[in-house]
Amino acid sequence: MNIRYIAYIVFCLIILSACNANQPIEKKIDSFSFTDQNNQPFGITDLSESIWISNFIFTSCETVCPRMTSEMASLQKTLKKEGIEVEFVSFSVDPEVDSPEILKEYINQYTDNETNWHMLTGYTQKEIEAFAREQFQTIVQKPDTSNQVIHGTTFYLIDDRGFILNEYNYVDDSYEDEIINDIKEIS
Repeated sequence: MNIRYIAYIVFCLIILSACNANQPIEKKIDSFSFTDQNNQPFGITDLSESIWISNFIFTSCETVCPRMTSEMASLQKTLKKEGIEVEFVSFSVDPEVDSPEILKEYINQYTDNETNWHMLTGYTQKEIEAFAREQFQTIVQKPDTSNQVIHGTTFYLIDDRGFILNEYNYVDDSYEDEIINDIKEIS
């Protein structure tokens, strides 16, 4: 092969790979419809044209979920004060325990405004494990030997087209500011 031809191909590959540098990785969430804390169907169609923040929790969690839910409630209040409209979606990772009634009691411990916060259940354990893995690339696993569920602790920002735009660690001091800035960029 001609050396000039090889050099041209390498040059083109470098240019093409540079075009993709620093581009956000967007993952579109597939259609879903589950049951919320008001025993109503709620899904991706209810979120169309809405920016939303999501996480995975369960009500009998003895470790991170109370703090995560408290942080989500704080974020809800902060965004309301900022005049930023978003929906909040918390997927239960323990659907056999977390009925709509239990989720209703749980959310009422953290907020007095559940109009834009939906705690979802209404699927099997296998379904939420697959959903979390395939849609959010996170782990959900309920061991046979425990009533505690292993799950990720990330907050996800999803745009009005259903694409995951970013992930946030709720223990970082700057996560609220980052979410607000990111929402303002896409609003």
